[in-house]
Amino acid sequence: MFTKKYFADTVDGTPVFSFETKNTLGTKVQVLSYGGIVKSLQVCDYTGDTRDIVLGYDTLDCYEQQDKYFGALVGRCANRIGDGCFSIDGRTYLLSTNEGRNQLHGGVFGFDKKIWKDSLDGDNLRLIYTSADGEEGYPGELTATVTYSLTEANEFCIDYEAVASCDTVVSLTNHSYFNLNGHDSGSICGHLLKINSDTITPVKEDMVAFGTRMPVTGSPFDFQDFYRIGKRIDDSHEQLHIGGGYDHNYIINGTGMRLAAELVGDKSNIKMDVYTDMDGMQLYTGNFIEGSPLGKNGILYKNRSAVCLETQFLPNAINCPDFPSPILHVGEVYRHRTVYQFKTI
Repeated sequence: MFTKKYFADTVDGTPVFSFETKNTLGTKVQVLSYGGIVKSLQVCDYTGDTRDIVLGYDTLDCYEQQDKYFGALVGRCANRIGDGCFSIDGRTYLLSTNEGRNQLHGGVFGFDKKIWKDSLDGDNLRLIYTSADGEEGYPGELTATVTYSLTEANEFCIDYEAVASCDTVVSLTNHSYFNLNGHDSGSICGHLLKINSDTITPVKEDMVAFGTRMPVTGSPFDFQDFYRIGKRIDDSHEQLHIGGGYDHNYIINGTGMRLAAELVGDKSNIKMDVYTDMDGMQLYTGNFIEGSPLGKNGILYKNRSAVCLETQFLPNAINCPDFPSPILHVGEVYRHRTVYQFKTI
């Protein structure tokens, strides 16, 4: 059951609350109403010791200053929208841009910077945010509901729902930075990773997907079997050069709720299985973490000290006709789920 506590005030004086829960297996989760941020996720390693496996900060001030989306809910649309615009039913919408001429993760003041209303329901924490018509350039009022829960099967579950007043674009995700050896343990290049995908969406020099698919077999992007993340991250490959490492979307094989990825901490023996019903998953190896405020316990986080596995629609799908559509039509309910299950091996 989640417990609610006052955490801090934002710079403009708005109170922010924290919500904590734990299970009998020793896993503990702390979430903030600011950005729906997963501030802490503590999991037992093979010795029984607890490790906090997500990067983050001790103070709200640091979360307000940073631009890395540590632990945050991202919306209305995760990833990049090329040229900061799209069209629905012949009408073009101009979005706010926050990465050159493109929009990243919902814009200048995306869902990661919003105060979410809370509703506690037994073992569930519901966070609700209503985005006004025209916010960051998106059409229609959108009400998003994100439910966090922690099970006795050691599953950390995130359920996403949304409804809109008119047709709009929606692709929600959580941007937690994972280091299964502990947030303070340095590089994730030794982590083992397996992804249920044989295809990625390549990107242009500005990191925007352009609607094509690239087979991964035999390339540095091939994680169809377990590989250490760092084994090929610096190989001579155009896409790795563009991203400074891995920052690419994998098209997950199959449909419905299925296993998308398996991640293993090489020092902790903690294994995280990621399940989702989304089409894609962004693999991001924290290539640009540096420049952030000091992390929890005064830790200086360096590049590649965490990995993100962001489940979502395919990037720039609204501008790529061959990708599944991210349009939420009026009268429909956006409903998707991602589950992170933990064990030791």
